[in-house]
Amino acid sequence: MPEAKPTGSQILAMTKKRRRRALIQRILIALVVLGGVGAVVYQRTVGGKSAAPRYVTAQAKLGPLRETVMATGKFKGLDSVDVGAQISGRVARVLVDFNDQVKAGQTLAEIDPAQLLSRVEQSRAQVSASDSSVRLAKATLAQAKAALARAKDMADKGLISSKDLEAAQADAERAEASVGSSQSQAILSRASLKDAETSLSWTTIKAPIDGVVLARLVEPGQTVAASLQSPVLFTVARDLSQLTLYVDIDEADIGRLREGQEASFTVGAWPSRKFASKVISVRNLPTAGQTVVTYQAVLSVDNKDLLLRPGMTATASIITSDRPDVLTVPDAALRWQPPAPPKDKPSSSPFMPMTPPRMGQRRPGANARSPDAAANASRGTLYVLENGAPKRVVVETGGGDGQNTEIKPGPIQAGTVVITDLEQTKAP
Repeated sequence: MPEAKPTGSQILAMTKKRRRRALIQRILIALVVLGGVGAVVYQRTVGGKSAAPRYVTAQAKLGPLRETVMATGKFKGLDSVDVGAQISGRVARVLVDFNDQVKAGQTLAEIDPAQLLSRVEQSRAQVSASDSSVRLAKATLAQAKAALARAKDMADKGLISSKDLEAAQADAERAEASVGSSQSQAILSRASLKDAETSLSWTTIKAPIDGVVLARLVEPGQTVAASLQSPVLFTVARDLSQLTLYVDIDEADIGRLREGQEASFTVGAWPSRKFASKVISVRNLPTAGQTVVTYQAVLSVDNKDLLLRPGMTATASIITSDRPDVLTVPDAALRWQPPAPPKDKPSSSPFMPMTPPRMGQRRPGANARSPDAAANASRGTLYVLENGAPKRVVVETGGGDGQNTEIKPGPIQAGTVVITDLEQTKAP
């Protein structure tokens, strides 16, 4: 069935409806654009007003200041001795184990002595032979001397020629020389015997001191070779109730250390406990690393409870200065400076992107002070509030403890309020 064509009135109504719909769409688009522009303008004129600064402050105050040097190191036993073998051979017996208490002279191990026993027997036989040679030489000498005496008597009577007398004299001298040679050989034989007996005694490994066995590095049946270097079989420490702590001190801090300074340290095995200590030695021999030179300090450790063990790592805090009434300010006050003003004036156009206000910045090169800060006074800068604005004050600083720094007497007094930071808040 053919579709009916619209009449003129219907066409006119449809055209008006399309025009009305297009007009509504244009109005809605205009309202959206005006709303966006209005929001941006409001943000720039009302919401984007300059932030009202609010300063974080602290007071300079008098109080105790303790300067310390931090360092790490390891424990060692007092008078630890490495016990080695002076001869090569097979270990026959091991008589002690880890943590055993030993006395000086106590047998720790034995090396098979069979070969050395044979050497001792040979040396004793050589000594016996040498003694027999000496006795034989002395008998020959006595005979030669008697023959010489008879020859002289007969020569005086003209019964023998001078040639026979000279021969008798030469025999006597040779006999005397033979006695000297035999006696020297006997001395050498006895020295060889003593050397063999000494080597035999070395087959018994003995403790050189009273103490405790820290390490046992040998097992029965093991062969030790002492040809080039004495092998270490045991490590014995004199007394574990007294240890020493060796720490490495940075070259920048070594000038602040002195013998007798109090110290404390912590270890990972007992993290909640702080142990007391004292500096007993500051070594002069430097140790050069890749980027820093360090010196070794030795601290005494009382280990009566036997909680600490050789080889443990400790973090030590050495007190280099402890003063009761010192004027200090927080380290943050010395680091802070006012925000830098913008270099370019921002555009007033509401369509330009807004630049966020700058917060407080650190001065170039101003680093936080560490507990190892230098004790010598230096210059620093603080800011105080004057009529609601920060005012720069130059001060002389001293040592610090990592949180507070000493301020020398001057414009800053106890109770002076100094700026440590800047918070940013927007105006209502």
